[in-house]
Amino acid sequence: MLVETDARVVATTPASPAVQFVQTGLLALRRLVEAIAALTLFADLVVVCLSVIYRYVFHDPLQWGDEVARGLLVLLAFTGGAAALAERRHVGIQALLSRLSPDGRALVEAAGLWVIFAVALALTWYAWDYSRTALGQITPYGLPQNLFIYPMVLGGAAMSLFAAGHLFECPNRPRALALAGLILLVAGLLAWEVYLPDFAPSPLAVLLIAFALCLAGGVPIAFALCLGALAFLATDGTIPLAVFAQQAAAGIDNFVLLAIPFFVLTGLAMEVNGMSVRLIELLRRMVGERPGGLGIVTVLSMVLFSGISGSKLADVTAVGTVMIPAMRRSNQDPADGVALLAASAIMAETIPPCINMIILGYVANISIGGLFAAGLVPAAFMAAALIGGVLVMSSKAKPAPLEPTGRTLRQLVWSGIVSLGVIVIIFGGYRSGFATATEVAAFAVFYAIAVGALMFRELTLAKIAHLFVGAATLSGMILFVVAASQTVAFVLTIDQVPQGLAHVLIALSHGGGGWVFMLVTIALLIVMGAALEGAPALIIFGPLLLPVAQKFGFDPLHYGIVLIVAMGIGLFAPPLGLGLYTSCAVGGVPIEQTARPIAKYLLLMLACLLVLAFVPDMTLALPRAMGFIK
Repeated sequence: MLVETDARVVATTPASPAVQFVQTGLLALRRLVEAIAALTLFADLVVVCLSVIYRYVFHDPLQWGDEVARGLLVLLAFTGGAAALAERRHVGIQALLSRLSPDGRALVEAAGLWVIFAVALALTWYAWDYSRTALGQITPYGLPQNLFIYPMVLGGAAMSLFAAGHLFECPNRPRALALAGLILLVAGLLAWEVYLPDFAPSPLAVLLIAFALCLAGGVPIAFALCLGALAFLATDGTIPLAVFAQQAAAGIDNFVLLAIPFFVLTGLAMEVNGMSVRLIELLRRMVGERPGGLGIVTVLSMVLFSGISGSKLADVTAVGTVMIPAMRRSNQDPADGVALLAASAIMAETIPPCINMIILGYVANISIGGLFAAGLVPAAFMAAALIGGVLVMSSKAKPAPLEPTGRTLRQLVWSGIVSLGVIVIIFGGYRSGFATATEVAAFAVFYAIAVGALMFRELTLAKIAHLFVGAATLSGMILFVVAASQTVAFVLTIDQVPQGLAHVLIALSHGGGGWVFMLVTIALLIVMGAALEGAPALIIFGPLLLPVAQKFGFDPLHYGIVLIVAMGIGLFAPPLGLGLYTSCAVGGVPIEQTARPIAKYLLLMLACLLVLAFVPDMTLALPRAMGFIK
C-alpha cells in the first residue's frame, strides 16, 4: 500500500517573479516527463501484445520483444518516479512530523528536500559513471547495454531539477539552516572515520541510522532507502559507488515486473470508465437494505476490485470514494467505515493479481501462479470473517436506504457481467497457459479501455491520455521503490546479513521449532510492514526469511502468503502504517479518529493470520489441486 506525502515547505509570502519563473519551468518539465512516461507505458503495452500475437498467430516470436519491453520498463520506472516526485506523491511517514512545531516541521521538511536532492544527484552521477563502463557492450539481441542505463540518468536529472525547484520554494531560513545542519552531520561522521576509525560505526550501522533518521523526518521511503545504501557504500569504501546505479537498474530489469504497470492501468481504467461505480451499485442492490449493508458492500467491493487492479492504492481509492460518502449520507460513522476499508485492503493482499504477490514471487523465486492460487482461500476466509464481524457489530444499527441512481437492475447486471470480463481474462488467460501474467495484464488493459470507450461511452481520448499519465506516475512510484529496495537488499547481502539473521532466528526458535520461528517472523513482518511499506519489506525480508522457513519445513507458498498478510497488517496499523494514512485521506477522516475502530478489525485480521499460519492446508489445498505443488 502507498500514501501520498506532501513533503514541502510552503512560503507564507506571495511568490516573487523568480519563483514564478521557476514554477513555470518546472511545470513545463513535469508535463514533458509525464508525456515520456505515458508514451513509454503505451509503447510497452504494444510491444507485449505484439509479442503474443506474433507467437500464436504468425508462429514467429519477436526475439527482441523481451529486451525492448524491459528497457522500456526501466525508462518508465525512472521517468514515472520523477513525475511522482514533481507531484509530491512519493510515500513517506508523516506521523512524527505532525507532532513538531511549525518552525520545527519547516526545518525538518527542508532537510528532507535536501536529502532528496542529494540522492537524485547521486543517482544521476553514478548512473552516468556506470554508463561509461558499459560503452560498447551489447545485449544478447544486439541492443546497446546503455539503453538500460540512460533512463536512470534522465530520470535522476529530472528528479534533481524537481527537488531543486521544491527547495527554491522553501523559505530561506529553514532551507539554509537545514543545509548547514546536514553539512555538519556529514563532516562529523567523516571526522569520526578519520580520527577515531576504531570507534567509528560500521557501514551497516550507518545505513540503519541514515534510514531511521530519514524515515522519522518524513523523507519518502524510496529516497530513504537509496540514502541508506549510498551511506553504506561510501563508508565501506571497498565497493565502487557506481554499483548503486547498477543495482537500482537490476532491481527492475525483469519482464515479470511489467505486470505491475499493466495491472495498475487496468484498475485505473476500471475507475475512469465507470465500471467501478456500476459494480458497487450492483453490489448494493444485491445486499439490499439491512444492518451493516454498507460494510458488507465495502468488503465485497474490495474483493472484486483487488481481483482486477492489484494496486491497493487504486482499490482503496475506487471503493472509498464511493462508500465513505454513502456512509456519511446514511449518518453512519465514517471513521468506522475507513477502518473497515483498511481491514478489507489487508484481506485483499492475497487476492490475485496483487502487486505484492508479484514482487514476492519475483524476488524470492516463487511461482507467481502458485502464489495466486494459494491466496484465494485465505482471502475468502478473511472476507467471511470481516463480513461476520460487520454483521455482529452492526446488528442494532439502522439499515442504510438504497439511493436511486436512474439505472435499472437489468442494466447493472449487464454492466457487471461485462466488467467481470476483466477477471475472466486475467484468471482464464493465465491458467490456460496462453500467456504469462504480464501478457494477460496487457490484454486486460485493452479490454477495460475498449469497454469504457465503446460500451459505456465514458472514455474519451482526453480521458485515455490522462489515464496513461496517472498510471505511468503511480507505476513509476512503485517501481522506483522496488529499485531502491534492491540497492539495500544488495548491500545487506554483501554484509552477510541474511546469514546472520538466519542464525538469530534459528537460535530464537531453538526448543520451540518451526512454529516459534513462524510467530517471530510474523511479528517482524508486522513491524517492518508498518515501518517500510509493503514492497520494500517483502523485497528485503522475503529472500532472507524464505530459505530459513524451508529449513523448518514450511512450504514457500504457505509461508509467502503468511508474510504478505503479516506485512499487510503492519501496513494498516496505527500510528505508522502508510496504508491507514491512505485510507484516512480517501475517507477524509483524521487518523486519530480511526485508531479505536481499526483496533477491532486488526485483531480480527491477526486472528485470521494465526489460523492461516497454523493450518497450512487452507493455503496449500488449492495450489496442490491445481498442480503447483507436486
